[in-house]
Amino acid sequence: MTAPAPRDGVRVLARGVVVARGSRRVLDGIDVDVEPGRILAVTGPSGSGKSTLLAVIAGLVAPDAGTVQPADRSARTGIVFQGYGLLPVLTAAENVELALMVRDVAPDEVRARAASALAQAGLAEVPDRLAEELSGGQRQRVAVARALVVDPGLLVADEPTAELDSDSAATVLRALREEADAGAAVVVATHDPEVAALCDAELHLVDGRAAPVGGPALPRD
Repeated sequence: MTAPAPRDGVRVLARGVVVARGSRRVLDGIDVDVEPGRILAVTGPSGSGKSTLLAVIAGLVAPDAGTVQPADRSARTGIVFQGYGLLPVLTAAENVELALMVRDVAPDEVRARAASALAQAGLAEVPDRLAEELSGGQRQRVAVARALVVDPGLLVADEPTAELDSDSAATVLRALREEADAGAAVVVATHDPEVAALCDAELHLVDGRAAPVGGPALPRD
């Protein structure tokens, strides 16, 4: 698979991010700095705030305090949701194509780019199968392909390998690395220490705060 063409990445710089739910701080003073070409792993136990932090970074949730730059990233952000977010009555290809149809891309280009993204995610053989007919792991990779197809400057992936076997997980991780090598900033939430070890930096969360296990955004150079 040929690596994506070089593109301008989006540097994400967050300082003192707080997100509250009632009296509880889901995120409490989190700092993040992700440069183009780098992959940040966000780790921590369930309920530690990983998904919320990814939503803030993607521009889907506004923090109650702190700053996130740039403020508007929606047009250049690819997102892999933990629940996939696929439409079950559409095919794998149609689910991926949706991400381009709202961006004024020519129909022939839409089809070609969707096919390429599915191949990059290891799903070249399933474009015409309905999403509801796919396995959980295949649906997960369709969600990854939908994020890849927009050539994102920022790619945010919430547990993108959670339901995958080792070969499929390796395919997805290789695709994420290709995106970073092409210039994207990539943020991955994961429970898997092997996935985190393949990233360039790690931010470990416990109860919404940066914790020393794994180190807050420690480079692995």
